[in-house]
Amino acid sequence: MARTLIVVDLQVDFCPGGKLAVAGGDEIVAPINEMMADFDHVVLTQDWHPAEHSSFAENHPGATPFSLTQMPYGPQVLWPAHCVIGSPGAQFHPELDTTRAETVIRKGFRPHIDSYSAFYENDYVTPTGLSGYLRDRYLEDLYFVGLAHDFCVAWSAMDAARHGFRVSVIEDATRAIDLNGSLQTARDSMREAGVSLI
Repeated sequence: MARTLIVVDLQVDFCPGGKLAVAGGDEIVAPINEMMADFDHVVLTQDWHPAEHSSFAENHPGATPFSLTQMPYGPQVLWPAHCVIGSPGAQFHPELDTTRAETVIRKGFRPHIDSYSAFYENDYVTPTGLSGYLRDRYLEDLYFVGLAHDFCVAWSAMDAARHGFRVSVIEDATRAIDLNGSLQTARDSMREAGVSLI
């Protein structure tokens, strides 16, 4: 069975020095580049937000970053503005080998809804098209790496499992935000969804 590596949001703003930096985010770039040779296919995902995105704290008067608000689709963490379309921070980490990527899935570009998962916007109604892309190419064995372990990687992996894919997360090639215990919660939820943590 062909194995597909899905590299989640390995972008400048999620690495040290970025607008929403994940501690040690840059440490996984070289290992991910090396492991690409072990996979038949590589897919990249890219957070891609308009400046007026509703998940940005600065677009909610009086709100502070990492506070929680209610959106029509449920609770939403308000983030520092990050990965704004066309900005340097939205670009892939400069040392990431993008030459193996067969497609790039951009997510979060709709102003009124956030998108952690590479498969759905956070309303769980609006698909990104990734599931259809993988199905049409008979790519059933998925391995997730990237940023951040407890948000976009976890949500993507769980959605993949719900779609019936065989799913693993290579934990050494991820880093977490760990907001109020979110890492352990994500790990428990992934296992419950049938995701292998390796």
